[in-house]
Amino acid sequence: MAQPDLFGELAPLPAVICGVDEAGRGPLAGAVYAAAVILDPDCLVDGLADSKVLLAERREELAEQIKRCALAWSVAFATVQEIDTLNILRATLLAMQRAVQGLAMAPQLAMVDGNQAPHLSCAVQTVIKGDATVPAISAASILAKTARDADLLRLHSLYPQYGFDRHKGYGTPQHLDVLRRYGPCPEHRRSFAPIRDFGAEPCVT
Repeated sequence: MAQPDLFGELAPLPAVICGVDEAGRGPLAGAVYAAAVILDPDCLVDGLADSKVLLAERREELAEQIKRCALAWSVAFATVQEIDTLNILRATLLAMQRAVQGLAMAPQLAMVDGNQAPHLSCAVQTVIKGDATVPAISAASILAKTARDADLLRLHSLYPQYGFDRHKGYGTPQHLDVLRRYGPCPEHRRSFAPIRDFGAEPCVT
């Protein structure tokens, strides 16, 4: 169902707005993460931007500032099993829904990066490239990205041969080469090519 357009000349923005973004739709392994952030207008975070254009160290610094300054923030994820069962789009929207539901205060409007919106109890407005233009979405982008990167470090400790600490699960030439040698681990997404070409069972040694 279409969401109401809350950006018309005669429609003032609600008072409580959260930004929503995801991290990890494209990789071959690991959960997909989402974050929701309600920024405090009296505690500005300087330097917010799309997490993809920030250096890892800067993302970590900003993530700590966001957590200190935000009125509310929440990070959630959908598992590899949910991705393979639902498909990546539905799993991403599920992670977004969980992130918004996890906020300590209820938003009146969720501004979501991209053109696909999760079903929420509040109004929703999608914003193309919102992670670069809407501060609350930028903040959500940073929290989702840093949380997922931390989880990939955890996966690296479990499956060091795959190099998850370097490529974060993306299908780099190095990652594909390791997959040819070892096959997939339990955290690889079986519904994604080329993982499904290796069969259903993990082949870790």
